Amino acid sequence: MPEDRGPLRLGLLGCAGFARRRALPSLARLTEITLTAVASRDAGRAKLFAGEFGGEPVAGYEELLARDDLDAVYVPLPAALHAPWTGRALEAGLHVLVEKPAAATAAEADRLTRAARERGLVVMENFGFVHHAQQEAARSLLDEGAIGELRSLTAEFAFPPLPDTDIRYQPGLGGGALLDAGVYPIRTARLFLGDELEVTGASLREDPGRGVDVAGAALLTGPTGISAHLGFGFVHSYRCGYTLWGSAGRIGLNRAYSARDDFTPTLTLERDGRVEERRLVPDQQFTTLFRRFAAAVRDQDVAGPAHDLAQQARLVERIAATARRLPL
Repeated sequence: MPEDRGPLRLGLLGCAGFARRRALPSLARLTEITLTAVASRDAGRAKLFAGEFGGEPVAGYEELLARDDLDAVYVPLPAALHAPWTGRALEAGLHVLVEKPAAATAAEADRLTRAARERGLVVMENFGFVHHAQQEAARSLLDEGAIGELRSLTAEFAFPPLPDTDIRYQPGLGGGALLDAGVYPIRTARLFLGDELEVTGASLREDPGRGVDVAGAALLTGPTGISAHLGFGFVHSYRCGYTLWGSAGRIGLNRAYSARDDFTPTLTLERDGRVEERRLVPDQQFTTLFRRFAAAVRDQDVAGPAHDLAQQARLVERIAATARRLPL
C-alpha cells in the first residue's frame, strides 16, 4: 500500500459477470480500497465496467500489470486462468485477491505461495461465504456446547443443469463440478474440522459428451474420527447448506454459500426433542472480504492467506486423485 497508508489501489483483471453482480457493488462501499483500473480483452467491456464502478479502462491484462499506480489486483477470470494470471501479478509486485479455486493442484498453489512469500505479498483466495456472520453464529453455538460434542458434518452445494454454453462445462477453462461447486463444501469441512483431513472416499460423475465432472461426493475424516460428508454438482435440485451433527443435537444453515446482502439467513437448532429456527441478520460478506484483504495487505499478513490457499488446493487435489469416476 502507499506509504501514507491511503486507500489500497486496486486493478480489476477480467470483467466477469460475477464481479459485476456481487463483488464490485460491495467494493464500492469501502473507503479502504479504490478501484483504479479495469482491464478486459474487450475494450468495450472494460469501458462499461469503468463507467459503472470507476477506474480507468485498460485494453488487456498485460497493460494492467504494467501500470505503476496499482498496489493489488482482483482476479475473477475463468478457473483455469486463476493460477497463471495470479502468478504474473505477483511477479509484477502486486498483492492478489483471486476467485476460487485459486489453484487446481498443490504444485500450482506452492508456486503461488512461494512467489508471494519471496516478495512479501498477500495472495488470498476469495471464499466470500467464510466472511458471512451466519458462519460465526454457527461456530458460536458449537463452541458453547449447544449440540454437545461434534460428531459429523454434512455439506452440500448443488444446482440444476446450466446453459449449454456455460464455461463450467468447458474443461479447457477449468470447468467441472468439483472445482466450481465442490470447493465450497470442502472449505466448510476445513472451517470446522481443520486441515488434518484424510480423504476416505470420493466419487465423480462425468458427462462423457462434455468431458467434465458434473456431480460428486467425498467422505473426509479428521484425526479424532469426526467425519465430513460432502456432496456437489450441476444435476440436482438446489441445495446450498450444511449441518453440524453433535452428541446432543444439530445446527443447520440452508443458504450458506450464496447469501445476498439483503438475505435473512435462518439457522436451525435441534436439541432436546425441539426444533428452533433462528432468523439471523443480513450481512455483506463481500464487503467484509474486501475489507479483510485490505487489512491483510496493511498488516503484511502474508502467511495466513497463503496457508489457506495451499491447504485448500492440496485437499481438492487429493479428492480428485482418489475419486472413483463414473459416467453420468
